[in-house]
Amino acid sequence: MSSLHTNIAADPVVQFSVFTENRVGRLYDLTALLKKNNVHIIAVTVLDATDTTILRLIVDDPDKARELMINNDFPYVECSVLAVEINDEADLVNVLAALLEAEINIHYVYSFIKRPEGKSALVLNIEDADVAAQSLGKRGFTVLSQGDISR
Repeated sequence: MSSLHTNIAADPVVQFSVFTENRVGRLYDLTALLKKNNVHIIAVTVLDATDTTILRLIVDDPDKARELMINNDFPYVECSVLAVEINDEADLVNVLAALLEAEINIHYVYSFIKRPEGKSALVLNIEDADVAAQSLGKRGFTVLSQGDISR
C-alpha cells in the first residue's frame, strides 16, 4: 500500500450534508455564517425536495464548520467522500473508466468550486473508497485528503 493511500485513509475528505427547510435565504444564511468565521466552502451541491433541502458541503475547516452548525441550529450528518484531482473536463471519462474497471458503484458526483493551480477536483460518493483510490492511483490520478484541501 502506498503512503499516499494510507494518508487518504487516515485523513479522508469530510462531507457535511446539512438538512434545512426549503425557504428563501437558508443557503445564504449558512454560507454567510461560514464566511464570517473564515471557513471556506470548497465544493457544494444542493438537493432540493418539496419541504426540505440537503446542502452537501466540503469545507477547508471541518472542525470549525461542525462547531458553527451545532451552535446555529443547522442539523447535519457527515461522511467521508473521495476527492480526485482532475486537469479538465476531459479527465472525467478516465475517472469513470477507472471506477468501472474496479466495479465501483457511484452514488453521486459533484465538482469543486476552485482548486490551486487551475486544477479542479471531483467529489465522489461511492461504494468502496479504498479500492477506488487504488484504481485511480494506478491511472495516475491524485486522490486528495482533507489535509490537501485545508487552508
